[in-house]
Amino acid sequence: MPFKPLLNALVERVPGAQGAIIADWEGESVDQVGIMDDYDLKVIGAHKGVILHSMRDVVDRLGDDDLKEIVITTRQAQTVIMPVTEDYYLVLTLDRSDMLGRALLEARRCIQALYQEIA
Repeated sequence: MPFKPLLNALVERVPGAQGAIIADWEGESVDQVGIMDDYDLKVIGAHKGVILHSMRDVVDRLGDDDLKEIVITTRQAQTVIMPVTEDYYLVLTLDRSDMLGRALLEARRCIQALYQEIA
């Protein structure tokens, strides 16, 4: 599956993007691209998978089953977590000072392309 070109395009289109990773339901990296350390990106991807699974449980208990995205904002960074399928998810990390709206738009486009490759 050609994920790297899709992740490259995402990181290139989002100002301030530090990295993007697609991971499986166990938090294992399937593919990743970034200017940050590969190990750090894998750790971020795995930890954000735990958050995604917890949020899916909460959303399910609330009677919904369609979690679209999670945005985490800290003093220095922003992280976007988006499910691609039940088994795969995308994590995009970017600088705090950059445009979250642009990041969400490009991540949604990437999700559509990733879904086409996986499905």
